[in-house]
Amino acid sequence: MRILGAGAATCVTGPALAGESQPVIEIDPAPRFALSPYLYMQFMEPLGVTDGSVDAAWDFASDRWREDVVGITQELAPTLMRWGGCFCSYYRWKEGVGPMSARRPMLNQLWGGIYMNQVGTHEFVDFCRRVGADPLIVVNFESDGRKYWAVSPKGDIRSGDAKEAGEWVDYCNSPSNSLRQQHGVKDPYNVRLWQIGNETSYDEGIDVDTAAKKTVEFAKAMRQADPAVEIIGWGDSGWAPRMAEIAGEQLQYIAFHNGLGPGGEGSPLHGIEYRRDPDKTWTYLMRACQAQQEKIDDMRQQVAKYHILLALTECHFGLPGRNRCEVLSTWAAGVANARVLNVHERNGDLLKIATLADFCGTRWQNNAIMIPVPGGKSFMMPVAMVMSLYRRHSGRQAVGVARTPDGLDATASRTGDRIFLHVVNTHRTRSVKSVFQIDGRRITGGRAYWFDLEPEFEVFEYHPECTFPKESVLDSSLAWTFPAASVSAVELMTGSA
Repeated sequence: MRILGAGAATCVTGPALAGESQPVIEIDPAPRFALSPYLYMQFMEPLGVTDGSVDAAWDFASDRWREDVVGITQELAPTLMRWGGCFCSYYRWKEGVGPMSARRPMLNQLWGGIYMNQVGTHEFVDFCRRVGADPLIVVNFESDGRKYWAVSPKGDIRSGDAKEAGEWVDYCNSPSNSLRQQHGVKDPYNVRLWQIGNETSYDEGIDVDTAAKKTVEFAKAMRQADPAVEIIGWGDSGWAPRMAEIAGEQLQYIAFHNGLGPGGEGSPLHGIEYRRDPDKTWTYLMRACQAQQEKIDDMRQQVAKYHILLALTECHFGLPGRNRCEVLSTWAAGVANARVLNVHERNGDLLKIATLADFCGTRWQNNAIMIPVPGGKSFMMPVAMVMSLYRRHSGRQAVGVARTPDGLDATASRTGDRIFLHVVNTHRTRSVKSVFQIDGRRITGGRAYWFDLEPEFEVFEYHPECTFPKESVLDSSLAWTFPAASVSAVELMTGSA
């Protein structure tokens, strides 16, 4: 087992250029639909004692974000950051604004411990601005119908109503909001994306009709504060059609979540079982993209009659042994996540917001960024490595991939005369040579960016020589060899044929 951070690990060398007579990746350059930059979202949730997350990312001595967390997140380059999760079902936003000395600590009912509210609205938006991400906020939707969160064990009322949600929008977006100005912030934050409800259907506390009617109430209160906001409603567990029927006029997106497998009986993806048979582990990991496509197919069918977009606001591998599911630190998991990203891009006509990780923390291997505590340099996990690669090398319009060599999973996009390819070699031990062909256009040059770590390689600390992609200019043959178990982004410059 090679472990990134163990000191003796080495990286696999780069690919050789392919010969002239090779299989072809053929691209149809006609634009198909706009490819949303928000397919590379992250979401931030204070996870208490369960996983350090927000607490670990905050420098309590200096009352600011840890610089190493900011720096590595800038490398990750998320386009959208979500303040949300189950935490928002008992979060009262007014407790987290204003001077630190006046903020009220709260019991983190699900994740354990006391949250000091050191990170609130201002700090969250500040972080988004520092890393170049747009903010998305989830409001307290009457505790999502969960009575056991609506009142804390200490007797605090933790349920938020539509009025409170509207006041939050006003605080963030109104140029004249007096409370924000009292807190020393003159200019509005201009938070455009808001979500009503988080996993509301995952409990029996509220039915879909009631939730949809309350969604209308919340949306109207929020739009009264700012008519320009875009609102996401909850629609998982078969709720999407009814939510669209009742509240559709108020919503731009329907949200759903997904925990990717494949776990279950016979799966090696738990504990240390995955180390025993690398081939079996690889096979199971490569199936995850199928499960994701099936989930999206179901959501597409549910909203087919309605003019409403999809938002996958939480998604990650949901495997046994969540706290230390170490298989997710392997490069093989990075390859599997890249295949899921390709699924998202293929569904980008309807899927406009999506993520594949829990952003940051100290324990969970499904985080994008791991934070060493009490100190050290934060680093990207394999899922973040591929998200960063795709994010930095993507076009604005999706285009078609007409054919690929066996074993290559490829998507393509375009900005002007530049074509972007995202290519996953699904062969664990075999490279694939290919030339490129773009229908009706001439390729004038290109550059490749890629990861080709060994599948069993495990990422446990910051090593830029392996956790950032290699790159090379394509030579005049305009051909390339995709290494075994690699994830690549290829940029092709084109002109008229």
